[in-house]
Order: sequence, then C-alpha cells, then structure tokens
Amino acid sequence: MRKVWIGLGVAAGVIAVGLGTAWLMRERLAQAAMRKVYEQVLAVDTMQDLPDGLHVGLCGAGSPMADPLRSGPCVAVVAGKDLFVVDSGSGSTRNLLLMNMPPPRVSAVFITHYHSDHIADLGELMLQRWAGGASKTPTPVYGPQGLEQVVQGFEQAYTLDRGYRIAHHGEAVAPPSGFGGDPRPFVADPAAPDVLVLEKPGLKVWAFPVAHHPVEGAVGYRFEYKGRSVVISGDTGPSERLVKASKGADLLLHEGLAPNLVAVQKDVADKMGRDNYAKIFHDILDYHTAPEVAAEEAKAAGVGALMFYHIIPPLPVRALDGPFLGRSREIFDGPIKVGRDGDFASLPVGSKEIKWSNRLLAL
Repeated sequence: MRKVWIGLGVAAGVIAVGLGTAWLMRERLAQAAMRKVYEQVLAVDTMQDLPDGLHVGLCGAGSPMADPLRSGPCVAVVAGKDLFVVDSGSGSTRNLLLMNMPPPRVSAVFITHYHSDHIADLGELMLQRWAGGASKTPTPVYGPQGLEQVVQGFEQAYTLDRGYRIAHHGEAVAPPSGFGGDPRPFVADPAAPDVLVLEKPGLKVWAFPVAHHPVEGAVGYRFEYKGRSVVISGDTGPSERLVKASKGADLLLHEGLAPNLVAVQKDVADKMGRDNYAKIFHDILDYHTAPEVAAEEAKAAGVGALMFYHIIPPLPVRALDGPFLGRSREIFDGPIKVGRDGDFASLPVGSKEIKWSNRLLAL
C-alpha cells in the first residue's frame, strides 16, 4: 500500500509540474495559436482548391434583428475563379475574412435593394477590397435604381478615412484610384423580361423584380455557370417572378419569416408596452415570405435544394428550426437548410451534386 501511495504522489507531482509548465507557457502557446489563425485568415488563395463550379456561402444569414448565429444578409458566390458578393449586411465583411474569402478577391458586389440591413457593411467591404489588396480600380457595384446615391454616400462618409489611409500607408498600399465603388445601375421592370446584368465566359448573372413594396426596384439574382445555377431571392413576399426565375435551379436561397414566431415577438412587445416594436412586428408580415410558402415556390420552380437566409426572427438554438420551418419539409421534398453564418454549398460543374459544409473559422 505504501508503494501505491508513493506512486500516486509521484504521479500527482508530475501532473502538477505539467500543469505549472503549461500555465507558465500559456502566453507563448496563445501567441503560437494566434499565428496559426492569422495564417488561415490571410491565406489569400485558399479558394483555388475549390473545384470548378458554383459555390455559395452565407457571409450573413440574418436580418436586422440581433442573432448570435447570424450576421446581416450577405451571400458570397464563387463562379470559377471569380468571387461575387450579394448584399453587404452588418458584420458580413468580417465573416468573409473568417471564411477565407478575402475582400481583395471580390470581383463585384450585387445589391438587391437599399434597406439598411443589406448595405450596412458596403463601405467596409469597399475599403477592405481597396486597402487590403492595393486595388487600383474601385469596386464594381451592381444594383437597381438609386445605386449611385448609395455608393456616393458611402464614399463621402469615408472621405476623411481615405485621406488618413493614403497618408499613413502610402499610395502603393492605398492607390487613390482604387477608393470607393463603381456604380453600375440597372432597371428591372416588372413588365419586362429579366435583366442580364453581367456576362463573362461561362457565366451569366440575371436580375429579376421581386415583391417588396413599398421598396421600389427590389430584385433577386440568378447566377448561371457552366450548367449549374443558383437563385438568391433578396427580400420578397410571395412572387411569381421569383418562381419563374428559379425554374430548374440547382439551389434556391430564399429569405424566410416565420409568422408564428414573429407573433410571439409581437405579443411580448405588446405586453411590455413597446409600441414601436409591436408595430414593426405587425408590419413586416406583409413583405416577407413564410417558410412554407417559400417551400411551395421551390416545389413549383422545380429547384434541387432550398436554403433559408435573412431569417426572421432570430433562431439562437437548433430546436427552433422546426417551428421556423413548419410544414416546409412536407411540401418540398428536396434538401432544406436553415442557414447559419458560414454555411457553404459547392456545386461542381458536370454533376447535380451539392456538397454542404461550413467555412466559418472558429476563433
């Protein structure tokens, strides 16, 4: 027994020494871990390992409402070697970095409409693309009528910062010619066909009008690349144009608002005397789409899979996914995903396959 106690004492001493050493080295270990994180964040060419195809990532799966799992609305689309960003909600630029999809790689930005939650990070995105990549040309930005006012507004707000960056880092890092955005507006007339807003070898990007009154000119986008296709709804109520534009798409990213859960928000706001919030919770019901209705649209369009984003209300735990979806899985028999920041879908050329993952780097 004495030998046992001696052995236990030796073991305890070894453990104590090990713990003490680890404690003393914790700062050195933390710095080593930080280096690894930055190696991942700054690895500009990580997208080169993606197979040729369409790849879609949620750089923001949420709405204006604070959600710990979802930033403001933003969709990253990789078509071949080009990276595009659809909308630029709050926090989405940081998510792009954490998804190893750096802003300097962005070929163009597409805006669906000008509600604040869809443009809040546009200034930051344009700045990161400029100063982070020493870009000599402004960021191309596509969007419906009113785009020039939005882009020029961000440029004006960032004018002082522009001067600071150039003075501090020099023109080699921050070329004056690359600051800001290059607005490329278009008109998506509800009475006219969809608009081809960008065409490159193997790639077409179409814009189509959606139902988001009183927001005039709101659009969704369809990306087609070498036989694969993705549709992004933007904010919309039920829309026949969306169904038509989504025909045969491999993947439909659709906004979703669950009336049953928003009713809970409104009830609480009423009871707490928060009249402004109660009014907002009432008003938003008429220009968004319930998940079950989105599932019906996905079924009618014959899409391959459905992913929800711009999710209302916040869903901080997975247990709320079911109440959010309602009967959606009974209506649409393809894969359905309730999006979170970092969710990623790969659509390789030459197949109908969709590979799902999450690219958000956990710090």
